Amino acid sequence: MRTGLLAQKVGMTRFLTDGGEHVPVTVLKVDACEVVATKTVEKDGYSAVQLGVGKAKVKNVTKAYRGHHAKAKVEPKSKLAEFRVSAEALLDIGAEVTADHFVAGQYVDVVGTSIGKGFAGAMKRHNFGGLEASHGISVSHRSHGSTGHCQDPGRVFKGKKMAGHMGDARVTTQNLTIVSTDATRGLLFVRGAVPGSKGGYVMVQDAVKKQRPEEAPFPAAIRGAAAAQAPAEAEAPSEEAPQASEAPEESGEKE
Repeated sequence: MRTGLLAQKVGMTRFLTDGGEHVPVTVLKVDACEVVATKTVEKDGYSAVQLGVGKAKVKNVTKAYRGHHAKAKVEPKSKLAEFRVSAEALLDIGAEVTADHFVAGQYVDVVGTSIGKGFAGAMKRHNFGGLEASHGISVSHRSHGSTGHCQDPGRVFKGKKMAGHMGDARVTTQNLTIVSTDATRGLLFVRGAVPGSKGGYVMVQDAVKKQRPEEAPFPAAIRGAAAAQAPAEAEAPSEEAPQASEAPEESGEKE
């Protein structure tokens, strides 16, 4: 089990596939997603990676928050999130996870805070059908109807679906497909709608109900890791390199 990503929701657009199909996608931006802290089984009882994105003004950050980031030698982040990982998937503090952490065609789960709708009625909040439009129904066509019981128990049970505050809650959308990625600009193109408003942050991680593709990097796609893993043979000159051709010997005879 590997870590996820923190991304900012840019908006929705459409993506043109090679087959000429227009796919509605949500654009997510991954910008300076760095590891701020790690949790280990020996010290904390579980394995996890804490990621941070966005820049926070130092004057608006508490002393404890500044010390937490100073320990990791990263700038204060405006958003933090923790991802449970396996012990072999722990990352180094200060490492930056890039957008190519996911691959095209992969299934992901996206967690975000839904758009707040304020106070909503039962029909909008719970998809009730409402009362009849005729036959004696007057003024209360969109009401939710009876909610209580008779003298026993004589009260409304907790959790009854009624009018109330709608939205502004943690929502998880499962099995969304990654249509494409752009590591240069730090963009993820996810098929379909993603919970949250524009500019909000969401957590993107491998789908729990689908198998992770083999081509997905493990433990993560780290910025600069590909260059660091370049073979040393490319730097050292080859022993069997062809030598420069020797100049032809001058003939001793003159015309």
